Amino acid sequence: MDPLDALDPIDRLLAERACERLVIDFARRLDLGEPGSVAELFTEDGSWEWPAGGRLINGREALRQYFGSRPADRLSRRLMSNILVTVTSPDTATATSYFSTYRIDGHDGGTDPVPSGPPVQVGHYEDSFHRRPDGTWLLSARALHLPFGSPTPRMRSII
Repeated sequence: MDPLDALDPIDRLLAERACERLVIDFARRLDLGEPGSVAELFTEDGSWEWPAGGRLINGREALRQYFGSRPADRLSRRLMSNILVTVTSPDTATATSYFSTYRIDGHDGGTDPVPSGPPVQVGHYEDSFHRRPDGTWLLSARALHLPFGSPTPRMRSII
C-alpha cells in the first residue's frame, strides 16, 4: 500500500499549507525581517544551493551567517507565485515556486518610493521539506534556479 493512500486529505492540505507558509516566510524574512533568521526555517542539516552560481551552504549556522551577511543598505521585495507543494510521504514534501526580486543597494532607509526598474532576478526554487516529530515542517533543501538575472543597482545610479 502506498503510504500516501493512508494520508487523510485534511492532513495533506495541512502539510501543503505549512510548506507554502515556509516559502512565503522565507521571502518575508529576507525583505522585511532579519535576513539571518531564515536559517530557522531549515532543518539543522538543511542546505541552500545555487548550482549555476557555484554556491552551496550546508547547516543552519552556515545559513544564518550567509543570509545574515546581506548588505545593511539593501532594499528588496520578492514576489512569490505558482507555489506547488507535493506531499511525498507523511513526513516529506517537495515544492516548486516562482519568484521575481526587485532590489537596490545604497538605500538610506527612508520612506520615499524608490524609482523602479525591471526585477533584478526572475527564477524558481526547488524545495524539499521534512516534518519533525513534533509536527513542525521545515525546509531540508532549497535550490535556486535563475534564468534571468542582472546586477543589483546602487541607489545613486538610478536617480
